[in-house]
Amino acid sequence: MANQTATLLFKSPLHQMTQTTPTCLWNDSASIKELTYSIEHGAVGATCNPVIAVTVLKEEMDYWRPRIVSLMRTMPTASEEQIGWRIIEEMSARGAELLLPAFEAYRGRNGRLSIQTDPRFYRDSVSIVDQAIHFSELAPNMIVKIPVTRAGIPAIEEATYRGISINATVCFTLPQCIAVAEAVERGLQRREREGKDISSMGPVCTIMVGRLDDWLKVVMERDNISTDPGYLEWAGVAVFKKTYKIFRERGYRLRLLSAAFRNHMHWSEFIGGDVVISPPCAWQRRYNASDIEVVSRIETPVDHRILSDLQKRFADFRAAYEENGLSLDEFDSFGATRRTLRQFIGSCAELAALVRDVMLPNPDRAAAK
Repeated sequence: MANQTATLLFKSPLHQMTQTTPTCLWNDSASIKELTYSIEHGAVGATCNPVIAVTVLKEEMDYWRPRIVSLMRTMPTASEEQIGWRIIEEMSARGAELLLPAFEAYRGRNGRLSIQTDPRFYRDSVSIVDQAIHFSELAPNMIVKIPVTRAGIPAIEEATYRGISINATVCFTLPQCIAVAEAVERGLQRREREGKDISSMGPVCTIMVGRLDDWLKVVMERDNISTDPGYLEWAGVAVFKKTYKIFRERGYRLRLLSAAFRNHMHWSEFIGGDVVISPPCAWQRRYNASDIEVVSRIETPVDHRILSDLQKRFADFRAAYEENGLSLDEFDSFGATRRTLRQFIGSCAELAALVRDVMLPNPDRAAAK
């Protein structure tokens, strides 16, 4: 009877999670259609970046093509790249508008749209901060994504000091998360010393749990490592849970966010934590159609046999799992970081190509028609 009552009270497992635990749901997309679905199931945040923008443009080109044409007229000297980033800004602002009620209800802790700084700036702290300032002015409820690279850490501190809520991204390891948390604390403390308000800020640190799993699978094939393949599904979960415990013990004033979903544990194992889960809409639909029980698992440790095996066989897991496993100077060369930055940077070129097809249509294709 109790389970039947719960089914009546909550629209879905994700909705149940958001209503009965501290765990928040954000949507890993700025598509209005997907964000609307996600909000209906309890979401209080969303994301945009060049990869997402490319996906949305491909799916919604009928909507965005006239806007690109309009920008061509109002920005007659703009490059396809400049117009592409203008589209990212407008796409993000549209999503942010849908989240304003949650932003006001949560007083800034939620209800934000994450917009990513240009991944090509990953080595340039000044450019990251300058773009973060610009993005923060697009809407009152923006949160700005900054990569956890050597240059990204000082940018995170400076942006926080300037009152910008940050979402640390391109992050896979405990050492990166600690560096982010310390940078955010320095930024907040600088504001506090000067009597500046921090009450409405809502910084988060993303762990791209599935991308760590992906990288270890690459290492396994590359280095001819034999292990139980199921163990690799737990690597990101193990890093997230250990990081969460340390954050709680040290009282860092930012939340962890789980991203890059590859299996249901990237959601179900974090239920109950004061954290954010940010799955793409397709994963949300999968979770909502499941019979996975919504119970707190954040404190449940990963099987020690799995941890021991991963630590024994994978140096890169040890680097990700141990607090001193990576130095700041090694952040940029970590395998998962390089793979992710290359994809994000590549998406900038793909975004420009989509805009180019509107600005300068291919005459050969036109002739073929």
